[in-house]
Amino acid sequence: MQQAVVKVGEWVVTPSINQIARDGRQLILEPRLIDLLLYFTRHPDVVLSRDELIDNVWTRNIVTNHVVTQCVSELRKSLKDGEEASPEYIITVPKRGYKLTAAVTWLTDEETTQPAKACELPEPVIVEITPELLASSAQHSAAPLNLKPLCRSFWVWLLFFLALASCVTMIGLATFRPSTPVAIRQFMLNPRDIDIRFENGSTCSNWASQKAYVVGVSNLMTTSLNTFSTFFVHDKTNYPFHDPSSSGKTLTISFVNQRHYRAQQCFMSVQLIDNAQHAIMFEKRYFITSDNQLTVVADLLSTLSSALKEPWPARMTQVLTMSLPSQGIAMQQFYLAYHMMLNGDIDSLNTASALLNDVVQRWPDYTYAFAEKTLIDLLRHLLQPFDDKKALELDENIARVNTLPGISESAIYYQIKTIDLLDKGKVEQAEITINKAIVLEMSWMNYVLLGKVYEMEGANRLASDAYITAFNLRPGDNTLYWIKNSIFQTSLENMVPYLAHFIKEAER
Repeated sequence: MQQAVVKVGEWVVTPSINQIARDGRQLILEPRLIDLLLYFTRHPDVVLSRDELIDNVWTRNIVTNHVVTQCVSELRKSLKDGEEASPEYIITVPKRGYKLTAAVTWLTDEETTQPAKACELPEPVIVEITPELLASSAQHSAAPLNLKPLCRSFWVWLLFFLALASCVTMIGLATFRPSTPVAIRQFMLNPRDIDIRFENGSTCSNWASQKAYVVGVSNLMTTSLNTFSTFFVHDKTNYPFHDPSSSGKTLTISFVNQRHYRAQQCFMSVQLIDNAQHAIMFEKRYFITSDNQLTVVADLLSTLSSALKEPWPARMTQVLTMSLPSQGIAMQQFYLAYHMMLNGDIDSLNTASALLNDVVQRWPDYTYAFAEKTLIDLLRHLLQPFDDKKALELDENIARVNTLPGISESAIYYQIKTIDLLDKGKVEQAEITINKAIVLEMSWMNYVLLGKVYEMEGANRLASDAYITAFNLRPGDNTLYWIKNSIFQTSLENMVPYLAHFIKEAER
C-alpha cells in the first residue's frame, strides 16, 4: 500500500520516492530523514524527546544521541533549502527535545493522484437524417437566411479553438521545457558540526612521511569528540570531493615551511576556523619528531577542549591511556599500520600486520597494538583463509585478547568478537556484540560492521542507515571500500542506493 502524501509548510512530502517538493524544486532525502519527518508530521506542535524518536524512528537499534542530532540537523537544512529567510520548521526545546512548528496537511488521493482536467471538446450531437427532416429543410430553404445565429456560433467556435490551442501549447511547454537550473545557494551551517581536513604540503619535504601520523591523530580526535562531546565530527582526511561544507567549524591540518633557527623547516599547522564568523578559533604549529608525537597529541586535545569549551570526561582519559603507547616511535609505527589497514585490501592488511607484529615484539606492554593486530589478522583470514596452523594461532590470539587488562571493555574487543561471530554464522550474537561497541565508541568502523550484521539478517533498510552513518563519520574512498568489500561483498546500488547516487553526483 502506497504511503500517503503530506504537505508540511510549503513542502509536499512523497514518502514512496523519498522526495520533498515545492515551487517546482524537488529534493531526494535519505530514507531515514523521510521517516523522521513523517513522525514529526504525525505529532505536530508536540515536543518529542530524543529517546522517543529513537524508539519510534530507529526502533531502538542502539543509536546514540549524536545520530539523532545529526539527522534533525540534516532535515532542517533540507527544509531550509539554502534560504536563510525560510521559517524554522523544527525548533529545539532546550532540555526536552524537538518540535515541528509548520502546518501539516494530509492530502487525499484525489488531491494527489487525479490529473488536472484538460480542455474538453463538447460532446458531438448525432442527428438522424430522415425524409421528414429533408422536407422541412426544403420548406425553410426558401425563407430568408438569418445570419446572426451563424455568426454567433462562428465566434464561439473560434474562441473555443483558440482556447484549445493555448491549452495544448502550455502542455507542450510544460512537457518539453528544459529543467530549471539549480541556483547555487549558501548552505546553512550547523554550529555543532566539525570537518577535519588534511591539505597536502607540496612545499614541504617531509609531509608525506607524516601523513600516516595526521590520519591517526584525525581519527583519534574524530572518535573522541563524537563519543565524548556534543559535537558531530566528519573525518574528511580521505574525502576526494571539494563540496562546500555545511559544518559550522573546520579543523585543517597542513604542512607549511617556516624559518626556524635561520633555516627553513617543515611544520604541521593546525587551524580551527569558525565558518559562521569567519574567525580563527586557534592556530598552532608543531615540529614533529619521533620523541614529541605524544606531547603534540596531548597539547592538541587540550587546545581543542579550550577552544570548543568542551571539557573532556574522565572516561575519555581512560580510553586514551589504554589506546596510546608510552613511546612516540611506537605511536608513529602504530599509525602507519592503521593507515595501511584503512585501505582494506589484502596487501595493505598484510603490511599492517607485519608492522604491528614488530610493535608487539618491541613494546610488549602496548597491549592495544596486539588487539589491533588480532583484528587485522582476522580480516586477513576472511579474505584469504589461513592454513590450519595459522588459524589455530589466530584462535589463541582472540582468546588472549579476552584476558588483556582494559581491552575486554573496549570497542576493539567487541569489533574482534563481532567479526569472529559473523565468520561463524552467529548473526544474532554479532548484533548484540557490535551494539556494545557502538555504546563505547562512535566510530565509522563500528557502523560498517553494524551494516554487515543487518545485511546478513536481511534488514536492508537498517543496513543502509548504518552504512550512511559510517560514511558521514568518515566520508571517502577508504570507507566506501570497507562497505563494499569488508567481510563480504556489498552492492552500493542495491543496498545503499542513496549513497551510490550521492557518490555519482559528487564525482561530476
